[in-house]
Amino acid sequence: MGRLVGVDLARALAVFGMYVVHIGPPLSATDGVASWVRYMADGHSSVLFATLAGFSLVLLAGRREPKTGLAGRQAKARIAIRAVVLLALGTVMAMEYGGVIILGFYGVYFLVALPLVRLPAKTLAIIAAALALVTPQLSFALNSLLTEPVRQSINSYDPLHRLSDVGVLDLLFTGFYPTITWMSFVIAGMALARLDLSRTAVQWRLAALGAVLTVAAYGMSLLLAGKDALRSTAEDGSSSGGSGSMSGSSGSMSGSSGSMSPDGGSFEPQASSLLTAGPHSGTTFDIIGSVGVAILVIVGATVAMDRLPRLRRLAKPVIAVGIMSLTAYVGHFVIQGWLPSWGATHDEESWVTLISFVLGAIVFATVWSRFFRRGPLEYLLNAATKPAHRIR
Repeated sequence: MGRLVGVDLARALAVFGMYVVHIGPPLSATDGVASWVRYMADGHSSVLFATLAGFSLVLLAGRREPKTGLAGRQAKARIAIRAVVLLALGTVMAMEYGGVIILGFYGVYFLVALPLVRLPAKTLAIIAAALALVTPQLSFALNSLLTEPVRQSINSYDPLHRLSDVGVLDLLFTGFYPTITWMSFVIAGMALARLDLSRTAVQWRLAALGAVLTVAAYGMSLLLAGKDALRSTAEDGSSSGGSGSMSGSSGSMSGSSGSMSPDGGSFEPQASSLLTAGPHSGTTFDIIGSVGVAILVIVGATVAMDRLPRLRRLAKPVIAVGIMSLTAYVGHFVIQGWLPSWGATHDEESWVTLISFVLGAIVFATVWSRFFRRGPLEYLLNAATKPAHRIR
């Protein structure tokens, strides 16, 4: 229970990090500790979310011992159903809130990860590392070829793009969270889930690995690309991917995560950008460093919940948010869209709205969890997977 509670705590931190990005002040309006918090949330929160999604996949498929036979087929069916539901929900939400919605991308991640759910931790880690080394360069090459006329031609035949402006091309290559580069995070999370996180030796090794990955990736990027290597480009339009304050319903973000090319096609990707490691740059250095940060957060949360019972009791309301992270994620978009109709105003340079959303999520999750095991949307998602039991 302790290690699962730690994962729930990490999931809650990821949700709150996305609140910071979508609701909090822009990076340019912060300084000191606030600037550091805003910068760390930019990119790292969604990466942590994706890494934990991979962790959850393995929980469904059998954590230490992968399910086989009938149980294995049913587990894969449950994952596939979840993928379709998330893709549909993400598409519907993107129609209102734009391409910043990560849920549709999650659906694609789950489908791509299906053949890997029975692999051991070592194999998964090798695959994640190989993808981190190769896919950013492949993404760069593909995005260089995907000129605006080519994209428009492909999108004209894509029903998903006609519905929500987030089509297959966006989901795979050019969106805010492109599958081509983000599968490294998902598969890294799957590898973590295969390990016994309750063992002290495993915890120490993972903490050391996370620290080495973080320092090595960001340090090497600074060495090769200079002092601006880690700069967030969320507010200058050259790259984003889930970064920047939300404005109205669709947000003030433009561009594509990891593609190093905005949706408008006006920004020509430069090979030198592959040496940077800023949030959502989608480079090898960014992926490796972000995975390192995600490992440190997951291991840190696990150790804290396992060894500090008093802190675990105090953290129960926050853990409740992690248990219903889908509800908390969707809810903050829906409620923010309702604010104008309620006569509420949002000062984009104030932290008040963000703090209100965080406290609101904690209160709702705490009250709800006293009566129900799952959050509202988690119940619906679980109910949607019931037909998987009919698989024979």
